[in-house]
Amino acid sequence: GMISDVSQTEVLVIGPEAQREKLLPKLQSMSFYPSLQVKNLGVIFDSELTFIPHIKNITKIGFYHLKNIARVCPILSRANAETLMHAFITSRIDYCNALLSGLPKKSISGLQLLQNSAARVLMKTRRREHMTPVLESLHWLPVCFRIDFKVLLMVFKCLNGLGPSYLSELLLLYKPSRSLRSSGSRLLVIPKVKTHTHGEASFKYYGPRLWNGLPEDLRSEGNIQAFKNRLKTHLFSLAFN
Repeated sequence: GMISDVSQTEVLVIGPEAQREKLLPKLQSMSFYPSLQVKNLGVIFDSELTFIPHIKNITKIGFYHLKNIARVCPILSRANAETLMHAFITSRIDYCNALLSGLPKKSISGLQLLQNSAARVLMKTRRREHMTPVLESLHWLPVCFRIDFKVLLMVFKCLNGLGPSYLSELLLLYKPSRSLRSSGSRLLVIPKVKTHTHGEASFKYYGPRLWNGLPEDLRSEGNIQAFKNRLKTHLFSLAFN
């Protein structure tokens, strides 16, 4: 249907700059003036899908809350302090984080810094101290593994009839030739993609690539709670060994 109030409508054109420029005159003739970024359900989308403005926003809000938590930490029990960290910091790091799959490490480094800082406040560790053992002692998965966890959980849901159809139809089970039948247990087809940046970050490519890297017994798990627990254990061993 027609949009009744153009002034209330935000337009975001996603794609390479050259292609966006081509569309501008047509959009402007219809009184649409594209923004460089728009917020949707609490996530900031930018026209090149770098998610850098979104990550900067989470990091800024996260550090604001962390400063306040650090002030009251001395009078809180460790369990209560950790509950606050999860409510104000971890929940923000994890919110819609599957959208960040396939981004370069440097793009999500701000989120990792936020998680490290939260762990440092909680465990009263010194600035120079290496953070990996601290995260391990807290049983906190690093940010990139948290993103992979969310993507793999969505793949599991899609393969078990629990995911949305628009994602489920992107996944194809690999059908090996007879001689390889035993080794093809619940493997997915990894499609060819045109671009490294967006193609390899897409769910239909990144999801199957991650899924096929899981141990066979984990891929064939049918119970969602058991899958979550075993996946966490698996990612934990990858992150800290």
